[in-house]
Amino acid sequence: MTDNYIPLHLYHANQCDPKKCTGKKLARFELARLHKTPHKLPSGAIFLNPMAQQALSPTDNYNRGIIVLDCSWEEVERIFPMLKRLRLEHRALPYLLAANPVNFGKPFKLGTVEAFAAALYILDHKIQAENILNKFKWGHTFLELNREPLDAYSKARNSKEVVNIQYEFM
Repeated sequence: MTDNYIPLHLYHANQCDPKKCTGKKLARFELARLHKTPHKLPSGAIFLNPMAQQALSPTDNYNRGIIVLDCSWEEVERIFPMLKRLRLEHRALPYLLAANPVNFGKPFKLGTVEAFAAALYILDHKIQAENILNKFKWGHTFLELNREPLDAYSKARNSKEVVNIQYEFM
């Protein structure tokens, strides 16, 4: 398991309930860097994009960090041209179940902290994943619900293998 810290970046458009926003809470604890404008996001980072053509795998280069967008689909469409200029590595997360109180048990409905934690776990930064989830009383449940698929994804040789593995859990 890797010890070094992966920088976590979050574009936040202030469109959600601040009391339920996991991204803002991570920023308050200095576990993620909050960006109010997308052009400040780091170029070359992994952008967790559910529409990406390639799944996140342990072979991805995460040196520039991981980016999650916390905004509506309308906002994503508005800022997408800016994101293209950043030359981000677009990656989709594989099949996982949400553990957050709003979407508990729903596949692919992960909150910001769950998306970050899933990516960290797949990239073999399990301690960092646990640390960010520990800030939420339900955080441990995410790993309990998804331990078996996360372990399998973290051992995959490439993106194609991650996609094939996810079908075992669907």
